[in-house]
Amino acid sequence: MKIMISGGTGLIGKALYKAWLDQGHEVIILSRSRTKLRAKETHPHVHVVSWSELETLPPSCSDVDVVVNLAGETISQRWTVTAKNRIVASRIVPARRLAEWAEQQPRKLPLLINASGSSGYGSSETAVFDEQIPLAGQDFLSDVIRQWEAAADAIPAERRVKLRIAPVLSNDGGVFPLMTLPYKLGFGGKIGSGRQPFSWIHIDDMVRLIDYAVQEPSLSGPVNASAPNAVTNDEFGRKLGAVYRRPHWFPAPAWALKLALGEMSMLILEGQHVYPAAALNAGFTFRYGELDEALRALRDE
Repeated sequence: MKIMISGGTGLIGKALYKAWLDQGHEVIILSRSRTKLRAKETHPHVHVVSWSELETLPPSCSDVDVVVNLAGETISQRWTVTAKNRIVASRIVPARRLAEWAEQQPRKLPLLINASGSSGYGSSETAVFDEQIPLAGQDFLSDVIRQWEAAADAIPAERRVKLRIAPVLSNDGGVFPLMTLPYKLGFGGKIGSGRQPFSWIHIDDMVRLIDYAVQEPSLSGPVNASAPNAVTNDEFGRKLGAVYRRPHWFPAPAWALKLALGEMSMLILEGQHVYPAAALNAGFTFRYGELDEALRALRDE
């Protein structure tokens, strides 16, 4: 199978293309840092191309079976006006470029898997959000997610999966190293009220779910990429402290987070319980369905 990944240098993209190479697939990586990635990746089944080369791909990169679009600048930064513009453009522009490319192909793209976010449902301490519930968030990030999914809908494809990704737990990057740091320093504790839900997914299950979406034709449309058992922020901290044998005692007040992070603090002070109904109904099984299991696996790596 020939698979194209945009955003292949990010946390999920790196884990994904390595897994697919192990399975014997041919991988095309669309990247802004073409030279840097090529120096690191010399596998014979990897083709690294820049976005400027997308319209003139060599014959070896034709007849793509799957496109996985993960492109997007990190949201873990202070949301200034300039940063917001970059966050939006880094998602919408690649999707539009892929739409233009797909329209020029001799056959319709069999499968598009496009990244999205789980926070678009909005914040609630009590509601449980599956894929049947519309995206109703009224904040900046929810608006980004709606634009992102609309741009994905414009990419011609026989089947389209929109992955609404929860925070990914991995030792190699993302939010998890930042969340464990206070505990390693001995100052772990709840953030804000501690009641805000925290949905999550282990990196191994993230990769397995994307691979499952490639193989399972019944998966289509929005798919919540989240473990089935969300926890509160306070529960997450207590479980993290127990697994790493570090204290959970030093609360971080909401005002301090708002002062330090500005509008972006909502990612930490608010949350939603996201339930992966589509994946479970399609037969996917989570290797790490419980947070304790995921944390122990990460600790023991």
